[in-house]
Amino acid sequence: MALHPAAILALIREFRLSASSEGPLVVEGPPGLAESLRRDFAHGSRPGAVRAGSPSGADAFVLVLAGPLGEQEKEQLKLARRNGVPTIAVLAGPDREPRVPYVLATDVVAVQPGSGFRTDEIAAVVAARLAEKGSSLAARVPALRPAVSKHLVDSFSRRAAVVGAAVFVPGADHPVLALGQLRMVLRLAEAHGIEIGRERIPEILGVIGAGYAWRGLARQALRYVPIAGFGVRATFAYTGTRAIGEAATRYFEAQGETR
Repeated sequence: MALHPAAILALIREFRLSASSEGPLVVEGPPGLAESLRRDFAHGSRPGAVRAGSPSGADAFVLVLAGPLGEQEKEQLKLARRNGVPTIAVLAGPDREPRVPYVLATDVVAVQPGSGFRTDEIAAVVAARLAEKGSSLAARVPALRPAVSKHLVDSFSRRAAVVGAAVFVPGADHPVLALGQLRMVLRLAEAHGIEIGRERIPEILGVIGAGYAWRGLARQALRYVPIAGFGVRATFAYTGTRAIGEAATRYFEAQGETR
């Protein structure tokens, strides 16, 4: 079952609005440490996409802590919380505090003193915290792209597995899966800074076309293992979506290299 053109155009309009977000990644903390981490994230970024300063209006806020929490840090964390800014704390130094107010335990990254920042670890936490919204920031901060792309593929694949297992009428899951796969591909395109318009619709549909082959294979498998049908549908939905996501990631990476 093919996607309706109206659904495709509605998604494209949604992503154009998402791409209009220009909130930066704000990195604060002790001057030397914060500046070092800002440089890591700013490599190849658009001007102003990574900066110091107030977390107000940011897409994400990273606070480096090398010792006990001071009043300035507390105010920054409060401001980020009031403004709904996703916040990640990076603990560095021998006197780091294990718990940070206003920050979820899953959003705290500990760094061994003297080992330097593991930017990929911090990026993975930022990507998980931002979820789908991370694609807009990754478009402007290339250092986030691998982590954001991986998180998008992982999360959309898990959702596809749930849909495959939960839909009881054979074939009824196809449009839901196809729409989710298209949404994933559009997010991956956005994360790689590729603008999506009507002229790119055939190209995008070509990228996700392999998904229909996976669903056809799943239908054949269900003929032979009807008792385990739900598990087979979930497995093929997950595997097919992951294959599409990984192929799309490679495709958009190559597109970025040729621009």
